Amino acid sequence: MKTDFDLIVIGGGSGGYAAGRTAAAAGCKVAVVEGGAQVGGLCILRGCMPTKALLYAAEVRHLARHAGTWGVRTGPVDFDWNTVMARKDKLIADFADYRVKQLNDGRFTFIRATAKFRDPHTIELSNGRPLTAKYFVISTGSVVSAPPLPALAEAGYITSDEALTLRQPPRSLIMLGGGPVAVELAQFFCRFGVAVTLVQRSENILRDSDTDAAVAVETALRREGMHVFTGTKLTHAGRTAAGKFIEFTHAGKPVRVEAEAILLALGRSPNTAGLALERAGVATKEGYIQTDATMRTSAPHIGAAGDCSGPYEIVHIAIQQGETVVHNLLHPDAPRRMDYRLLTSVVFTDPQVGVVGLTEKAARVGNIPYLAASYPFNDHGKSLIMEALDGFVKLLADPVTGEILGGACVGPLGGELIHEVSVAMAGRMTVGQFAAVPHYHPTLAEIWTYPAEELAGQIPAAAAR
Repeated sequence: MKTDFDLIVIGGGSGGYAAGRTAAAAGCKVAVVEGGAQVGGLCILRGCMPTKALLYAAEVRHLARHAGTWGVRTGPVDFDWNTVMARKDKLIADFADYRVKQLNDGRFTFIRATAKFRDPHTIELSNGRPLTAKYFVISTGSVVSAPPLPALAEAGYITSDEALTLRQPPRSLIMLGGGPVAVELAQFFCRFGVAVTLVQRSENILRDSDTDAAVAVETALRREGMHVFTGTKLTHAGRTAAGKFIEFTHAGKPVRVEAEAILLALGRSPNTAGLALERAGVATKEGYIQTDATMRTSAPHIGAAGDCSGPYEIVHIAIQQGETVVHNLLHPDAPRRMDYRLLTSVVFTDPQVGVVGLTEKAARVGNIPYLAASYPFNDHGKSLIMEALDGFVKLLADPVTGEILGGACVGPLGGELIHEVSVAMAGRMTVGQFAAVPHYHPTLAEIWTYPAEELAGQIPAAAAR
């Protein structure tokens, strides 16, 4: 069949760009179609990069306000909100401009339009133009989920997208949600003087993490003055003369909180509603594009990558999926499969939460045998110097072989330190081998040797290797 392109990628974010450049490098004639108001994808425009820029600014202010801990004298530590936001905007503009240059560097045709399927090999652009291709990769990302309570729409709220463009911070804020986005933004606003109340449905924030990690972060947030309610059920929302209110049940009792603003951070949903996927034979479930381990859909010539397919909303996973699916579309006889054994996630609160591989919660659900050992930062030399006393490190190991199955770092630079365990797991190291790796003293990284040595002592096979 003669087509306009060998492959068309729908979506120009990180996953889509990875798919496009991989196909172009393989000699394919490629088009990348992007219909968003801005180019760059969630990570660059409204996710990873802008939030971390703001969080770092909040950390600098927090350290400056507590400089007396180290004998450093400062006056009142004020801030200029416009300068904070302007620096973030400049960083994001630079990242987005670079992505635009990449998409327009001649390796493929970059088209600014939305698209929907006419049939399995044809899409229709928003200008009415049809395009055909032998293969497709869908990487359209996600959108903020609809509010779970109709009254929230009447009360009015902002989303994480809008929080990144506020001209001034509110005096008080109700944060609905306890996932990574919610807790990161909650701490950011709290450290810039906003009175924050966080309301979470599950029994702990960061519900995908182990309970010990969630409790460590909750403790730190409360110590900084944030009101944190977990195990709640929203019942009503509305307006007051001064702002908004939320009503919910907590510990069996009704609670009402008021604030100037409400921030809805109860998750995101796949951005697939306008694609007419049924015309292409692409199956979905609750909006998510269904794929196998090769990232191909129910239509063998169509793949997907990133938030629109899941199962994880993490940018490096989206990139890996984009690269993997293009290989599999072009080389179906030599398939590559996604392997999430080394799945890494980071929450950039203070303390940070870095996790790789198996968690205790997942091990219990999956009936996977393991041994675990942990060590606290409040008994570690370098973290005592830094006055970074929250949290711990934890290792999970196979109880027979001693192979490292997972790790967690809740504490200073947790997102950096967790990569020690990632590397060890990539090499299938045992806890004995990991414990034997020399670590300089005093460093934060040497804390890993304590749980590794403890586990190696419990597993003879691990200690012997």
